Amino acid sequence: MEKDKKYRYRRSIRLKGYDYSQPGAYFITICTNNRECLFGKIDNQQMEVNELGEIVIDVWLCLPTRYPNLELDEFVIMPNHVHGILVITEATEQLPQRELSQPKQRRKMLLPKVVGYFKMNSAKAVNQHRLSSGRSLWQPNYYERIIRNEAELDRVRRYIVNNPAKWNQDCDNLSGNPDQEEIQFWQDFGRKDLQGNS
Repeated sequence: MEKDKKYRYRRSIRLKGYDYSQPGAYFITICTNNRECLFGKIDNQQMEVNELGEIVIDVWLCLPTRYPNLELDEFVIMPNHVHGILVITEATEQLPQRELSQPKQRRKMLLPKVVGYFKMNSAKAVNQHRLSSGRSLWQPNYYERIIRNEAELDRVRRYIVNNPAKWNQDCDNLSGNPDQEEIQFWQDFGRKDLQGNS
């Protein structure tokens, strides 16, 4: 009962009134439950992906097969999270403006469907591989940012490509030490839980 109450009242981090089925590019970050390092390790500033990481990558790469109006852009898997850019190429279903902030209506939007499908199917495949049915793989929520222009798109792509080399400064690395550049990147993209030294 206590567990149900915890999730029932969880605050949404989605942008109120925004239709996440609209065409555009979206920067997605999904962390493992408790930020546990499950997908490999960083060695010499390169990600060495293990079998669980390969499973997650395979599920990500198959997303456009299930969602034909979705394209994949830059992507990286890290020891305890993934970053990717999802591009919705055409609107699927336009929701009336008055319904956009209702939780049941948000579930009809394409981006939450895609992320939910990815999380569910990657967790199922990983749990089958490690013989641990029903175990949580991902944190309950995920971070998303609407990419507003080419400059933001280029900045996010660079961040994703360089993420393994900057693992020691990564905000999602529990033993890391985020530098000012890392903190500034996330603050610029709306993350409120980080404190800078400026």
